[in-house]
Amino acid sequence: MTNTDALFTRAELLIARLEAALTPQVAEPDWNAGIAFRWRKRGGQASLQVVKHIAPIAFDHLQHIATQKQAIEQNTRQFVAGRPANNVLLTGARGTGKSSLIKACLQQFSAQGLRLIEVDKTDLADLPDLIDLLADRPEKFIVFCDDLSFEAGDVGYKALKVALDGGICATTDNILIYATSNRRHLLPESMADNASYVHDEDGDLHPGETVEEKISLSERFGIWVSFYPFKQDDYLDIVAHWLRHFSCTPEQISAARADALRWALQRGSRSGRVAWQFARDYAGRCL
Repeated sequence: MTNTDALFTRAELLIARLEAALTPQVAEPDWNAGIAFRWRKRGGQASLQVVKHIAPIAFDHLQHIATQKQAIEQNTRQFVAGRPANNVLLTGARGTGKSSLIKACLQQFSAQGLRLIEVDKTDLADLPDLIDLLADRPEKFIVFCDDLSFEAGDVGYKALKVALDGGICATTDNILIYATSNRRHLLPESMADNASYVHDEDGDLHPGETVEEKISLSERFGIWVSFYPFKQDDYLDIVAHWLRHFSCTPEQISAARADALRWALQRGSRSGRVAWQFARDYAGRCL
């Protein structure tokens, strides 16, 4: 080794030590202060903030998604019991209960040690630091990424791939990732992607590298749960459920049907979210 090589080696070691010394350590929160947390960064300093007011959503509040509810509840039950469970990707129509199902899991299983940590898409590059912080805790953590989608080149895309199962470190038994998205493949797709498909001599169709990359992240989730737009009768059932929740009388609920349909028509959607919004408006005016 020449003197120049030795100098470069020492310089690299010095830089590595400086980076380690200057990298701020993430302070542990008061784990007894709550059951849900948000990962936040301010001035380059990351922290876990306790969520003081949690949406009180129960499984019984979520109507006409029985199959999806059963899949999520069963996987989470396995997880908190210390049995094998999978990361979950919830995809499909907006306002149909994807995020609400995950919040309902927290209400159902928090007494058994389940905790929820919400991470914004812009902070997914910090997942390795978050996982290191949680790995030795006795609780079970769901890392919740809501409304997930990426553009080409997003740094969070690679970080999430590694966190799911692509890194040199083994996945920890006390952490799962639950993500919601309106599109299953998480990256935008274009007509040009179809040009990368090729046929072999037997006629089999094979995707090219571009398509493979766009579906590779989704495939790292062990469970896919799909959600679909509600039919009119399903939408009206959900409206009636929430009106009962707000203490409306059967007569008021029956009289609300026409208004509920007009409300949905104005918004171009018959979703659970639209039903809940209508019920709040109608009950607020009638009670």
